[in-house]
Amino acid sequence: MTLGDMAHWKNRFRTADQRFTERLVTHWPKCCSLLTAVSEEDDITNNLIHLLWRDQEVRRIGWPEAQYVPFGSIGSMGAVTGKGYIDMALILDDNRDMYVAYECKRLNVLYKGKRLSLATPYVTEGLYRYINQQYSYSLPMACMLGYVMDGDVGFALDKVHAAIKTHAGDEKLKFDPIDLDKIGSDKRFQTTHKRVDGSTIEINHTFLSL
Repeated sequence: MTLGDMAHWKNRFRTADQRFTERLVTHWPKCCSLLTAVSEEDDITNNLIHLLWRDQEVRRIGWPEAQYVPFGSIGSMGAVTGKGYIDMALILDDNRDMYVAYECKRLNVLYKGKRLSLATPYVTEGLYRYINQQYSYSLPMACMLGYVMDGDVGFALDKVHAAIKTHAGDEKLKFDPIDLDKIGSDKRFQTTHKRVDGSTIEINHTFLSL
């Protein structure tokens, strides 16, 4: 594949994510009206996808799917195995190998009267699935969605940035986080990481407040 092809391929994913995120944040207020401050992560994601897949504009971008199973090859006979469950995936061009993955994590959760940032699992149980190439193995970009349960986006952002530097820093973090246009969300930023095979992947992070 030529460099020009690679640039076009990456732009395809960036454009799909931008358009999809615009629709996602449009449906977010309705989704919030169906939830509570103690809703579980899967309940939030499932209600959001339930709204998205009925949106005709979304269907023109791709197909949103919950608990999407990416396949990996095993052996030399063409057999595959599931590599886990991506919280949300936007399937492009009716090709299940072409998808924008969205790992979804709650942040700032109240538990027994204390606020838990959950920034560390955001990285170690979310972001790391891309760095370790469990998800989006050879794809140019993927996404994280942070559900900020108490609305304190500044606190969530500080904790997540610190967790990224602690758990996915050094050689794994190619560049410092850069801000992206909000597209109606509370906060968006991008990180670029070195994967285990030496390739790089862009991760777009979007924070949404309940």
